[in-house]
Amino acid sequence: MSIEEKIEKFILRNSKSGFFTKVSTIHYKFEISEGRAWDIVGEFLSTGSLESVHDEFTGEMKLCETGKIYSIMDLERKRKREKFSSFKKKRK
Repeated sequence: MSIEEKIEKFILRNSKSGFFTKVSTIHYKFEISEGRAWDIVGEFLSTGSLESVHDEFTGEMKLCETGKIYSIMDLERKRKREKFSSFKKKRK
C-alpha cells in the first residue's frame, strides 16, 4: 500500500469516527516531509476525494471525507458543549 493510500485511509477512518484530521499531523504521523504531506493533501483536494475546512480559532486546515464537513462540525460542537458542562459541574 502506498503512503498516499495509507494517509487517505487514515483520514477516512477519522471522518467515519466523527473527527477531522489536521494537515499538520500528517507529516509526523507518517514520517514524511511537510512539503510532501501538502502535495498529497493537494492531490486529494483536487480530485475531490476529500474536503477541507479551516479551524475557526487557529486557521489550521482540517480534512474529512467529502460531504461530512457539517456533520463533523456538529459533533465537535456537541463534544465541546459536553466538555464545558462537565467542567462547570466539577467546579460546583
